[in-house]
Amino acid sequence: MLLVAQPNVDKGSEAIASGNMAKTIQATIEMIKPEATYFAPVRGQRTMIAVFDLDDPGQLPKITEPLFQMGAVVEIVPAMNLEDLQRGLAAIGG
Repeated sequence: MLLVAQPNVDKGSEAIASGNMAKTIQATIEMIKPEATYFAPVRGQRTMIAVFDLDDPGQLPKITEPLFQMGAVVEIVPAMNLEDLQRGLAAIGG
């Protein structure tokens, strides 16, 4: 899965000042155990991008709610690595 989270600028600034952003990011990373995590300003907003395996869709509220509380726009979408893509293409004869 690909997680992209962009906190609201004002709520994100408040979360930084209170220490909640660092705590929320750390807790999220510990929970999802990503294979890669990146932080960058994207289109003028603080952005966290993480690649992780989601075993149970029932985990989504637990993962997303702390991010939503920072006013974040959160997207979690399926993603493939090269091996997954090759396997998928082979299955359709490509």
